[in-house]
Amino acid sequence: MKCLSLPPLCLLCRGLLLILHYLHHGKPVSSRKYSLLLDFLVLEACLDPECIPAITVFRVYVNVMTSISILAVDFPQYPRRYAKAETYGTGAMDLGVGAFIFGNALVCPEVRQKSHRTQPMFSSLARQVFSVWPLISLGVGRLLSVKSIEYHEHTSEYGVHWNFFFTLALVRLAASLLLAIFPKQKAWLVAVALAVLYQLLLSTTPLKTFILHGSDGRGSRLGFLDANREGLLSLFGYLAIYLASVQVGLWLLQRRSSVRGWLGALRGLALALVALWVLLQLCQACTEPVSRRMANLPFCTWVLAHCLLLLGFFVLTDLALVFTKLLVKGSSVPCCWKVVQPPDSRKKQGMEAVPHENIDCKPCSTVTPHVPVTAAAQGARVN
Repeated sequence: MKCLSLPPLCLLCRGLLLILHYLHHGKPVSSRKYSLLLDFLVLEACLDPECIPAITVFRVYVNVMTSISILAVDFPQYPRRYAKAETYGTGAMDLGVGAFIFGNALVCPEVRQKSHRTQPMFSSLARQVFSVWPLISLGVGRLLSVKSIEYHEHTSEYGVHWNFFFTLALVRLAASLLLAIFPKQKAWLVAVALAVLYQLLLSTTPLKTFILHGSDGRGSRLGFLDANREGLLSLFGYLAIYLASVQVGLWLLQRRSSVRGWLGALRGLALALVALWVLLQLCQACTEPVSRRMANLPFCTWVLAHCLLLLGFFVLTDLALVFTKLLVKGSSVPCCWKVVQPPDSRKKQGMEAVPHENIDCKPCSTVTPHVPVTAAAQGARVN
């Protein structure tokens, strides 16, 4: 909870500092050096505005957290409680791999594609086969570099030859195949069926013993499957996370142009979060603890619960900044919603939240901005 509440607070502090600067000087921060310094001290990242702000900040935060953790984990100063757990348990890096899957699924082509467009069933799959070659190249490059310099590695994470780049590529391809067969609006049902079936196999067959101890029961690494059993079999769990995240992305990218709509979205996130936390407690009581190594059902539930919590914090932060900007007329916060008057203000009173338009932040593609009705336009309409 402490780690998840920090990035939304940083985003809130950044926005409030920009508003405070406007109150004292009567103009927004114009110097790029000061703006860059502020972003570095408060966020450590420069945001891409081509999506809903909360989704963008979530993906940026996951990338920053992952980069820092990967670079810092080899130093003794890095707290070991943040590192990946060996078999059972949770840590910041355990959440990082799951959150990476979650963040990629939020903006995958199946989510961004318009529902009214009709395309051949497997056309998306063909494009995905071509688009994952950078991930495969990175995976091969990492494998060759690690083996050539004899860099120490934990084979219990993904295996001897496998790494997370291969997992990202295979999960994306498998998800595209399933979403070409099943309706993407039912992605959560496919995710639940896959995660439950995989957990049943872990609990009722020797599959768990094979993952933890190898084919001979003594940790053997003979053959490709045995050598990379953690990476290959955990694909089922990561695929379930990806499909469930596709459903979240489809729901979040629905058109919401008002504060009321996003308050409703927050209520939906809160209900889903409560359901996931209850399910997590039941899963751990009835099956086994969270295990990233196996990507079991408790791990999938734990990752989704934390990702929804973090995403909800970011949405709540954006709404808090919108409310604050209402109190301070003329204030500007880049990459945040701008409150404007609806076009037909005579029939419907209220304020709508749309992305702020300036040189640093373009409008989100999923929200249509509304232009205020000026006095001249109103006079022309009357005449």
